[in-house]
Amino acid sequence: MRIRRAEAADVPEILALIRELAIYERAEDEAKATPEQLHDVLFNDQPSVFCELLDVDGAVAGFALWFRNFSTWTGSYGIYLEDLFVRPEFRHRGYATDLLQYLAVECVTQGYARFQWSVLDWNEPALAFYRSLGAVAMDEWTTYRLAGPALAAFAAREKSAE
Repeated sequence: MRIRRAEAADVPEILALIRELAIYERAEDEAKATPEQLHDVLFNDQPSVFCELLDVDGAVAGFALWFRNFSTWTGSYGIYLEDLFVRPEFRHRGYATDLLQYLAVECVTQGYARFQWSVLDWNEPALAFYRSLGAVAMDEWTTYRLAGPALAAFAAREKSAE
C-alpha cells in the first residue's frame, strides 16, 4: 500500500473514483465534473485542490480529495476533505484510516489547526468510523448551499434599499 499525490495522468482514474462515490452516495446524476475541470483545478500553476491516491498492488484503491480552508478564530489554515472513497473490494483493511492519517500528518506538519469534512447523516458506517477515530460531529452547525438556479437567481437579484 502506498499513498501518493495524484499526477495529471491520473485524472481519468480520479474521475472514475468520483463517479463511484456518487453512486454510493445515491447522487450519480450530480457528479458532472469533466476531465478538463479536474485537470484545471488539480494541476494548474498554483493548485488549491489536491488529491492523494491510494495504490495497492498496482491498482488505485481509493482517494482523498481536499483543499485548504481558513479559520478566522484560530488564524490558521486547515484541511477540508471534500471526498474520501475506498473501492468496495479494498475496504476493511484500514486504508480509509491510512488516508485520513496521511492528511492529519499534513495538518500537523504544516501547523494547520483543523481537519474537517462532512458526512451524509444516513451513512451510519462512515459516522461510526469517524467517531472511532475521535472525530467530533459539529451538530450545532448547519451547512447551507446555494447552487444551480437558486445561486443564479440570488446573484442576479437587485440589491434592495436598506
